[in-house]
Amino acid sequence: MRDPRPGGPESTPTAPAAHPFRWTLLAGSWLIYYAFGLVVASMAPLVRPITAELGLSHAAMGSILGAWPLVYIASAAPCGWVLDRFGLRASLFAAAILIGLSGLLRAGATSYLGLYVAVAVFGLGGPLVSVGGPKLIGQWFEGKERGLAMGLYVTGPALGNVTALSLTNSLVMPLVGGSWRRTLLCYAVFALGAGCAWLALTALPGSPAHTRRTKTGSDGSHLRVLAELFRLRPVRIILLMGIGIFFFNHSLNNWLPEILRARGMDARAAGMWAAIPTAVGIAGALVVPRLAAPARRSAILAVLFACAGGATLLIHARLEPVLAFGLVLQGIARGSMTAVTMLTLMDTRQIGSQRLGAAGGLFFSAAEIGGMLGPLTVGSVFDLTGGFRAALYLLTGVCAALLGLLWLLGGAAGETPGPDGRPSDQRGAG
Repeated sequence: MRDPRPGGPESTPTAPAAHPFRWTLLAGSWLIYYAFGLVVASMAPLVRPITAELGLSHAAMGSILGAWPLVYIASAAPCGWVLDRFGLRASLFAAAILIGLSGLLRAGATSYLGLYVAVAVFGLGGPLVSVGGPKLIGQWFEGKERGLAMGLYVTGPALGNVTALSLTNSLVMPLVGGSWRRTLLCYAVFALGAGCAWLALTALPGSPAHTRRTKTGSDGSHLRVLAELFRLRPVRIILLMGIGIFFFNHSLNNWLPEILRARGMDARAAGMWAAIPTAVGIAGALVVPRLAAPARRSAILAVLFACAGGATLLIHARLEPVLAFGLVLQGIARGSMTAVTMLTLMDTRQIGSQRLGAAGGLFFSAAEIGGMLGPLTVGSVFDLTGGFRAALYLLTGVCAALLGLLWLLGGAAGETPGPDGRPSDQRGAG
């Protein structure tokens, strides 16, 4: 029988799937992921006052919004090694500190370069929390609990997004005297507080020592592990899917308030409407990943990609009920596409829980190529065409490409999980 305990000299004797502290660990990491989403979305409702004060064009602002994904691309794979080498406790605390630092620097930026660097710093901490959560879930949760835990985890950034989009202009800005700088400062302080809370939770007597340090599950160098993972055909296809998913999500996450304002909405109304996809996504994330058993995972992903494509078409509509339906479809897709794709990656043959840090780092490093290009492309297309219509059609095409990649992934069935959800190299191992 396969030993479920993760490797490492400080592993606890309690099996991960039965450890009573696993939900506390999930809650602590969720809080940092909430801060992640809060800081990520904090600038979208503030595009207009920031661009006005700093004299930025839409293309320049798009490049700033895409600055952290650019750094993320280079840092995600090394961050996977950091997680495997130094453990979740230190790594997630470092993530919160870097996210908070990014917020502090944004609040003090006085030029394009200063704001660009401030946003770029986020790309150093973001991968640690993006990869750290799936690694924690892969090690401490099994079976249906794994899907539930992943669904709960991804509600963190979603709730952070909806908080920033819905409350920035309607509540936080008025409370701080209408200053976008003080607004960003508030979000930065919250991120630092989330890091301190995580550190305190993992210092409690019930916290497993495995959160503090773990050795890598590899018997070779990190680069060799990445190369071994990349040679798996399903992994390569999943990486391409990640690029498309992040291109879609980051584009709409950053530009949706402005897309809605281009329809004639004021800042507060645009913020409230832009929060609809996030609110719907939170509900979807609690349900869809848990339903995404290996046998029906491809069908669920196909529906999610179709919802995303339908959303980009319906957002064009002038009628508010049609627009609302489009935003609901966007929320269904946005809340679950990454989670279900990550579950597919977790169950891919020959990865195993001890290499989830490396695999997750590789996934997010590739996916953030789309995260970087998405906001920049939408901003550039706006400057070229004077509107968002062409950019929305481009996003429709991205969703069609995702459906094509999903079909290719089905052709790699020999390297994907079997109906029982266990990797094919572990089934029958007894």
